[in-house]
This record gives sequence, structure tokens and C-alpha cells, in this order.
Amino acid sequence: MTRRRTNTWLFGVITVLAAGVCIRLGIWQLDRLTQRRAQNAIVLARGTMPVVSVSLLQGVDTTDSHWRRVHIRGVADYAGEVVHATRSQAGSPGVHLLTPVRPLDGAWGDTAVLVLRGFVYSPDGRTFDRDQAREADTLDLDALVLAFPAPKPGNVQMPTATRAVRLLDRDTIAAITGHPLAPFLLLALGDTAMYDIAKAARVPPPSPSEGPHQSYAIQWFGFALVFLVGFAAFVWGPGRANGGTVPDDETGRDMGGVGNAQNEQAARTPATERQRLKASD
Repeated sequence: MTRRRTNTWLFGVITVLAAGVCIRLGIWQLDRLTQRRAQNAIVLARGTMPVVSVSLLQGVDTTDSHWRRVHIRGVADYAGEVVHATRSQAGSPGVHLLTPVRPLDGAWGDTAVLVLRGFVYSPDGRTFDRDQAREADTLDLDALVLAFPAPKPGNVQMPTATRAVRLLDRDTIAAITGHPLAPFLLLALGDTAMYDIAKAARVPPPSPSEGPHQSYAIQWFGFALVFLVGFAAFVWGPGRANGGTVPDDETGRDMGGVGNAQNEQAARTPATERQRLKASD
């Protein structure tokens, strides 16, 4: 096996591996797109369901109540409020207010429902005027049911602020608030505009978009095609099909080039030298 053929086989193996990885990543993005569309269908379907009292969610699995619209009327514990630090809204830094609320109907007993009450502007993403951000002692609002995210590694609490958290960990937040918490949190619905940066503006609910998964899949499939086409051009492109030999016309041009060089050298010889050579002949 010649060296050129060995290089071709090696290049072919690398090309197949690279194209296979790109195709697998494209399929993975299509799977993500399918999951996102299924989730969006659930969000849209539950968004059309009638609003129910939060008391009816007791004992209901979170997967069945996620994205449901509910109504809550209860007493807010502002002293036990926790902030989700380093948030942003409309390009402004701030915090999310996590307020434990005790429903007035007593259906949840000593358990409080954690309400993501809104966004407050904070230059450092941690501190703000808590008194200015308070609302009524009794909150009466519609909300969207959200599930607590899966646990993530890392410190939950901010080291520079005792009542600020980096992650929405239910057990840690329950310890800070001093209340047992319901297995879900509520996103308060309402006006998301910030008329007063010291007041809480509602946080917009998640948008049911499909995300960039389809465009990412097309990109990965395109990369795979580039690898395969590049390999085909390397193997069967110009100068490869004839085994790498030089065409006859190219050889002729090379020989002609040698003759032309000799003629140019003769033209550069001085006239007196040419006359001397003739006389000696």
C-alpha cells in the first residue's frame, strides 16, 4: 500500500468519525426540540384550564400541577422573605423576591406556599430596600405553579448575604424562612413594567418558544456534509483521479520553459561577445 493510499484511508476514517459525531449531535438537538414541543403543548393546554384555588393542590403531584394557574389569598411573611440573587429583567440587574405566604383558608396548615412575588432593581444583585418593596399584608393574586428545579452542585446561599440564595433549593429556603414549604412555588402574575424601581414588578412567565434546537440541528448536519464533501474532493478532485501524474501538456510546457530560458539567456549575451565567438569560428 502506497503512502498516498495510506493517507487517504486515514483521512477517510477521521472524516467518517467527525461526520458521525456531527450527525449524532444533530439528532440530539432534534430530540431536544421534540421534548420542548411536548412541554409547550402541556403549558398551552394547562393555561386554558380554569383557575383553581391553591388549596386544591394539596396532595396533587407536582408533575400534574406544573404550569397550572391558581389563586392564592394569604398572609405574607415579609420577615421570612428570601431573595434569589443576581437576576435581571429588561436589562436591569436585581433580585427576585421569594415570599412565604400562609393561605387564609388553613388548608395547608403550618405549611407556607413560596411565592415568587416579583423583581426589584438592585445594582449589586443582592441588596435593596425591603420596606419599599413590601406589598399588602394579605396578598390576593393569581399565580402560575412552578416546580422547584432539580438540585445543582454548589453553594445555595450567598456568602455575602444571609437571606440571599443562588439556587432555588427548597430545603435551604425552608430553613431560611423558618416555614415548611409546599412542594412547588408560585409565580405571581400581573404587570411586569417597572414604574418604580423600589417596588416589585411581576416577573414574566416563561415563553413557550421552541428555542434554537432546530437551527442547531441544521448546523450540525451541515458540518457533517462539509466533512463528507471535503473528503470526496480530496479523493476524486482534480489531480487525484489520474494517480497524481503530470499531464502531457503540462510536461510539454515544462520542456518549453527550459527552451525559453535558453533563448532568454542568449538574448542577454552582449553583441561584442557574440561577434568574438563568430570570429573564433
